[in-house]
Amino acid sequence: MSVTLQITKSNVAVLVLSRPEKRNAFNSEVIHELIQCIEHANTLDIRALVLKTEGKHFSAGADLAWMKSMADNNYADNLADSMQLAKLMQVLASSPHPTICAVQGAAFGGALGLIACCDIALSKDDAQFCLSEVKLGLIPAVISPYVIKAIGERAARRYFLTAEVFDAHTAKQLGLIHQVTGNLDCALDNMLQTLIDNGPVAVKAAKALINDVANKPITDELIELTAERIAKIRVSEEGQEGLSAFFDKRPPQWQL
Repeated sequence: MSVTLQITKSNVAVLVLSRPEKRNAFNSEVIHELIQCIEHANTLDIRALVLKTEGKHFSAGADLAWMKSMADNNYADNLADSMQLAKLMQVLASSPHPTICAVQGAAFGGALGLIACCDIALSKDDAQFCLSEVKLGLIPAVISPYVIKAIGERAARRYFLTAEVFDAHTAKQLGLIHQVTGNLDCALDNMLQTLIDNGPVAVKAAKALINDVANKPITDELIELTAERIAKIRVSEEGQEGLSAFFDKRPPQWQL
C-alpha cells in the first residue's frame, strides 16, 4: 500500500502518501486508499488529521501512466474515475476534525486540490505550485470548487489559464498556503500544539460553524442559528470548564 494512517501519542492521525519514486502522483489505487484512510480517520475521536507525503516532492498530481490509460477509456469510465477523485476531495474537505497539510517540493495539478481541502496548509519555503492541467489540454475541474474557494475567482482566472509555476510566498499571498517556513516539521509540531491547546469540542464546533455560515446571507434564521450555537456551547461541559479555568487562572482539563 502507498498510503498509511498512524495515530500519535497526542491523538493525532497522520496520513502519509509514500510513492516518492513517482513524485507521490496518484492513480486510482492511491485515490481509493486515501479515501479509505480519510473515511476511517473521520470516524475516530482524534484531535487533528495531518496529510503528508514522503520524499522530495509533495505530489505531482495525477500519475501520467494512469492518465494515459484513462485517455484510452470511454466517457462513462472517465466519469466514474473522476467521481472517485471528487469523492476524495469531498471526504477530506468535510472531515469533522481540523485538517493540516505539510507541503514540500513540487505540488502540481490535483495536489492543489488536496491542499485547498485542508483547513490549514503549511509549506516549505522552496516549494513550488502549479495548476498544470491546461498544458496537457485538460482542466482542473474536480478540484476547482475547493481551489477557487481558497484563492478566489480572480486568481483562478490567471493560474487556471496560464498554468504558471508559482512559489510558496505567492501561494501564501493567494491564500492557498497559510504559513511558509524553512523548517516544515517544526512548524507542523507548533501548529498541532496550538490546536491541541484548544477545547476539542469547541474546535470541531468552530469548523462546523464555518461550514454553516460561510457565504450565507445574514437572515433571521442565520442569526438565530449562531445565537443557538454559542448558547449551547456555553452551557456544555467543555464550555463551563473553559470559562472556569480562565477565571481561575488555571489550565483547562483538556490541557492536563
